[in-house]
Amino acid sequence: MTTQEILDQLPYGKPFLFVDELLHLDENGVKGTYTYAKDLPFYEGHFKNYPLTPAVILTETMAQIGLVCLGIYLLRAVKTDQNIAIAMTSNAIDFLKPVGPGEQVTVTSEKVYFRFNKLSCKVKMENAAGEVVCKGNISGMLIPKENG
Repeated sequence: MTTQEILDQLPYGKPFLFVDELLHLDENGVKGTYTYAKDLPFYEGHFKNYPLTPAVILTETMAQIGLVCLGIYLLRAVKTDQNIAIAMTSNAIDFLKPVGPGEQVTVTSEKVYFRFNKLSCKVKMENAAGEVVCKGNISGMLIPKENG
């Protein structure tokens, strides 16, 4: 399965797709990037005169790259003709630095475990300077579902 095939299977669309590119992917983890466009709607009000990317969006970015993309890759052996339903079950994230409009981030995820379709990952997000902006653990259920 190619990285483009994984991106094509993501159940998100603009403006809620937070994956631009997958740089590395194997059974132990994934690394990918996303650039927050300056015109994303949440910047208008978060915060007035000092726009920052909300923590929930940073978490979502880490989940899309670090959990969903990796989960799609890991489930490829189950059945390739199925879509995947995804539900985040838990996360514990430490936020260390702000991320502003126009910034590119890199998310690195390491699989902690994958069993009974539950995936748990250690994730970190770095800015273009290589500084860790947030890090933690994200877990979720990945459920193959029939097309139809």
